[in-house]
Amino acid sequence: MTTELRVLDPADWDKWYAVLELAFGGVPEADEERKLWQELTEHERFLGAWEGDRCVGTAGAFTFRLSVPGGAVVPAAGVTMVSVAGTHRRRGVLTSMMRRQLEDVRSWDEPLAVLTASEPEIYGRFGYGVGAYSAHGAIDTTRVRLVVPEGTDGVSLRVTSPTEALDATEAVYARLVTTRPGMLERRPGWERLALIDPPGDREGASPRQCVLAERDGEVVGYAHYAIKPEWSFAGANGSVSVQQLAGLDPVAEAALWRFLCSVDLTSSVGFRSRPVDDAWQHLVTDLRRCEPTLRDALHVRLVDVGAALAARTYQTPVDVVFEVTDAFCPWNEGRWRLIGDLEGAVCVRTGDAADLSLSVRELGAAYLGGASLLSLAAAGRVREVRPGALREASVAFGSPVAPWLPHGF
Repeated sequence: MTTELRVLDPADWDKWYAVLELAFGGVPEADEERKLWQELTEHERFLGAWEGDRCVGTAGAFTFRLSVPGGAVVPAAGVTMVSVAGTHRRRGVLTSMMRRQLEDVRSWDEPLAVLTASEPEIYGRFGYGVGAYSAHGAIDTTRVRLVVPEGTDGVSLRVTSPTEALDATEAVYARLVTTRPGMLERRPGWERLALIDPPGDREGASPRQCVLAERDGEVVGYAHYAIKPEWSFAGANGSVSVQQLAGLDPVAEAALWRFLCSVDLTSSVGFRSRPVDDAWQHLVTDLRRCEPTLRDALHVRLVDVGAALAARTYQTPVDVVFEVTDAFCPWNEGRWRLIGDLEGAVCVRTGDAADLSLSVRELGAAYLGGASLLSLAAAGRVREVRPGALREASVAFGSPVAPWLPHGF
């Protein structure tokens, strides 16, 4: 039968979502989580691949605004819930959905598309580059100490529930969005994601808890965490799992780490999805024992090269002509002249000779400052045409802080 792409009808959501669940292992989600995703679904931005009344593929794109270097927040489509039924692999279903989706994103005047990948190797061929990484690790609190900055004792801490602290924690998060590229403004409804805590997903740990850092009556930081009690013949050997941690200043953040590293009856503090330049690695006395690891986090795709490059600022003055290849979105193909600095930028089509040659995938990787154009060139993925242009552009595209995606979608 012929496969047809259709905008998701709300009446078909259960059938559509069942295809997605089966593609990801077939284990049903907790009712509260499933209900949240159903409520957050923007049906007019979601697609299904159908054979008659049978759904064989799914894809969606949330409406987001993403922070970029310079502090602006830019419209970005949050690509999500992508799947193809196992019976319909290698028939072009995914390619057709990705092509249609990027055409839609362009029609919505959103210059960027972003995603987190269950299988990272898939999305490079559609023009996505890894634009932000995350750090994972575990602090062995029996052997590793924290050296915190002065003033930490002036921060008071209060343990509460994530629900009771929701307004305060969302206010802290909102103040931090523009301070680091890659963060998402949370639209109404998304704050509930932090409250999803089904017992079946805890693996023996406690319900999620929240600790607030306060100074002079103001909440200046918070952490969400859970405690997993464990005992051996020698005694307690529990662990703390950190789900979120944010502070408005270094002292508040250090106070939160110190609290988590001193929870009674525990000997380790594990965390995932932290910024690669996060402060914790400079607070610990022995980084090696924390076994930090790196993982891809946010994949970035420039849907409109000119609009995307003009939306951010640049660390140093730059005037460079890119020769861009983009077989999947041919409207991006050709030469673009970027002129920018810390105050702003313009990027327009040009007939001038190219200074650098690359694909849209490399622009996505470098866009937030997560990967340098120099490192991409060392891998043979950027070609310098004008001597000196590579270093000039690489420095300009940098970010003073590493990009970071605080949560998935």
